[in-house]
Amino acid sequence: MRALPSVGGADEDGGTADTGPGTAVPAASLLEVFRRLDTGPRGLTEAQAEERLARFGENAIPDARDPSWPRLFARSVRDPFTAVLLCLGLVSAAVLAWGTASVILLLVVVSCVLRASGEHRAARSTAGLRRLVATTVTVQRRGYEDTAPVTREIPVEELVPGDVVRLGPGDLIPADVRLLRSTGLTVHQAALTGESAPVEKSAGDGPGDDGVLQDPRLCFQGTSVASGSATAVVTASGGGTRFAAAHRRTGKPPATTFERSVQGVSWILIRFALLTPPLVLMANAALRGRGLETLPFAVAVAVGLTPEMLPVLVTTCLARGAALLARTHGVIVRRLPALHDIGAMDVLCVDKTGTLTQDRPVVHRALDAEGHDDPEVLRWAAAAAWWSLQLADLPAPDALDEALLAAADEDALMSYDGVTARPFDPARRLATVVVRTPGRLGTHTQIIKGAVDAVLERCALSDDERSRLRDLAGTQAADGLRVLAVATTDRPAGARHRERGLTFRGLVTLRDALAPTAAEALAGLAARGVTVKVLTGDHPGTAVRACRDLGVPVAGALTADRLDTLTDTELTELARRTTVFARCTPEHKTRITRALQAGGHTVGFLGDGVNDLPALRTADVGIAPRDAAGVSRENADLVLAGKDLTAIGHAVAAGRHAGGSIATYLRITLSSNLGNVIAMLSAGLLLPFLPMLPAQVLVQNLCFDAAQLAFAHDRPAPAALPRPSVLDPRELLRFIVGFGALNAVADLATFGALAFALRGPGDDEALFHSGWFTENLLTQAVVMVLLSFGRGGRGGRSGRRPGPVIWSAAGLAGVGLLLPASPVGAALGLSALPGVYYGLLAAVLALYAVALTAARTRHERVSATTVAQP
Repeated sequence: MRALPSVGGADEDGGTADTGPGTAVPAASLLEVFRRLDTGPRGLTEAQAEERLARFGENAIPDARDPSWPRLFARSVRDPFTAVLLCLGLVSAAVLAWGTASVILLLVVVSCVLRASGEHRAARSTAGLRRLVATTVTVQRRGYEDTAPVTREIPVEELVPGDVVRLGPGDLIPADVRLLRSTGLTVHQAALTGESAPVEKSAGDGPGDDGVLQDPRLCFQGTSVASGSATAVVTASGGGTRFAAAHRRTGKPPATTFERSVQGVSWILIRFALLTPPLVLMANAALRGRGLETLPFAVAVAVGLTPEMLPVLVTTCLARGAALLARTHGVIVRRLPALHDIGAMDVLCVDKTGTLTQDRPVVHRALDAEGHDDPEVLRWAAAAAWWSLQLADLPAPDALDEALLAAADEDALMSYDGVTARPFDPARRLATVVVRTPGRLGTHTQIIKGAVDAVLERCALSDDERSRLRDLAGTQAADGLRVLAVATTDRPAGARHRERGLTFRGLVTLRDALAPTAAEALAGLAARGVTVKVLTGDHPGTAVRACRDLGVPVAGALTADRLDTLTDTELTELARRTTVFARCTPEHKTRITRALQAGGHTVGFLGDGVNDLPALRTADVGIAPRDAAGVSRENADLVLAGKDLTAIGHAVAAGRHAGGSIATYLRITLSSNLGNVIAMLSAGLLLPFLPMLPAQVLVQNLCFDAAQLAFAHDRPAPAALPRPSVLDPRELLRFIVGFGALNAVADLATFGALAFALRGPGDDEALFHSGWFTENLLTQAVVMVLLSFGRGGRGGRSGRRPGPVIWSAAGLAGVGLLLPASPVGAALGLSALPGVYYGLLAAVLALYAVALTAARTRHERVSATTVAQP
């Protein structure tokens, strides 16, 4: 089946070719376009349109299919932590330790169900946000070859290549098109290029020099008409548009910060878990002459080293944080690990327009020819804007005129009586209005406003004066302001009004309106240690001005042409101390994001257009607002209810809460488990019997892990939020080795207490198991309380009621004291302990608490010093 070649798209590299739908021939003449599309200026016949609709399919962007729940479940099983547990469960089953295997496999299933359910809910939420880029389109078609074309509305899905469409103000571009005729056409194409200002388009212009997107003759799906009207021929529809091509280029995203950290920790656990059973078997065989009968104990020791509840706790922490964000702030977390990554984020890259500023200007000052404030200049400019709107029958004022009218005195405007108006013309860069001035019968006043150079050329000025006024306007523009010039002249009523010999009145400067919540949100992000970088396609002065107005210190500004001269190493160093990156293309945004990551930063990127897609996927956390381009929204990790930095601040707090809980759990569990494993290995070599039965090891670990689920429900302390929560495998390894060794010392001290209390542990195996079982749970309860109340944990809770962690630790201690003497303890091989043991145990626990507090204080001091270093 032959396919019509498309005209006006682009290949993946932005180049041109002629290989089928979606390719580009930007330099083709209009006649060549018609010949390639087999159409003409009168459009297609109904029969041709039906045939092409059957051949090419509907003009709709293929939606990315959300993974099903079973697929999400299967993907959760591949999580490294879950895989560690699954392997240990299978090993337990292989050695017929059915109880251990059943419990571990149950935990794996619960974790995968929780994670898959959370991600499935997020996918359904984002599916509800999808919307078509347009609903109907005005098309010109013929009933038969020899009949006149008829203009009518059709559903946008029925549009095909070769159709001739009509576009007006506010219309969404329904497909990729080539202009046939246009009048004052400007197009918003921020979704593709990031340009905040409308771009001029014209059917008569030649090809652009800056690539296909800047070709003035071409318009693309995903953009919209800002002003003017046009007739155009459809060159690509459906999957052949540039908008759809962005969907096809979305491959598998790179691993996130959290996933990389989890993989690092998981490999540590895997190495320990694989190394422990052979060591136990060899040591017992060499020193005690034991054989394979110690294999269940060796597996139990490996299980004891692994945090069985970790997948459940990680999923619970992230799912609770994601649910809270969706319910209270309208933030949808599309991938649960992204919540941890945004907590670890220390650099946020944003655009200027729509994020720091609104997409509209406001009047800043009105200046006379000497640069002094003069409200009369604003009055003349507003009068011109008002009568242009009234007399030229414009549908609505443009953004600059709207700003002038909002700042002017309405009563003063009503005092004029309009005569005639010539609206703003992009070619002239001027708007002209003639009004009757009150009190001046028989005299009309001509008001001209527009670009500074265009107005000055029409004023009666000397060259020096004209140069001075250009410098004055240039100074204002360099300060990040837009500048309009205003001039007037008086003419007798009925005389021909010529735009020459005008009197220069002054300048009106405008700045971008600030986003209402931006200043507060930026201050909140700074307080949390998040640095904001502005990546914009606008002029650097405009971006710097917005930052200054919002109270953001600007360390430096870098333009794209300067960036292109830097090596990757130079950019990495410069990006760290630069705040504003201006005139950025999508490639620049992606390169800056990579440079920041290379500098050791966890980077978030907020974007809403197709042009932001590469940077969204490169960043550690991709963030998009709900009304972003569909492809950007589908590839974002977080979807916001609006383009509001306040919501990102809430997401950062939720991420740090979840990340802090996960990190605290890992530190406490792994250090305690490592200490127990060291003590078990030592006791196994010193004692004539196993220091603890496999079932007792598993029950003890399950009690401890179940108690630590309280971390997922505890509230964050203020001290946990000001800095990013990063799960560093090396720092975690140092922590668990140091504190694990301290825990092992406490366990070995317990052996001495047991030897004194029992007059030789070898005489009563059940009492030794019971004493050590109780000591393990009590020391772990002490660890939960002391290590969770450090500076990086939940300190600063004085005056509050005990939280979930305190109650869980108390419950854990209660189990340790009561279980050995209970019927359940008897079933596990435990027995009641003599009273003298509890006194000795209290002394061991007191010494352990003192040593643990001292070690924690030293660790916090070292960590604080490390964080403070640049």
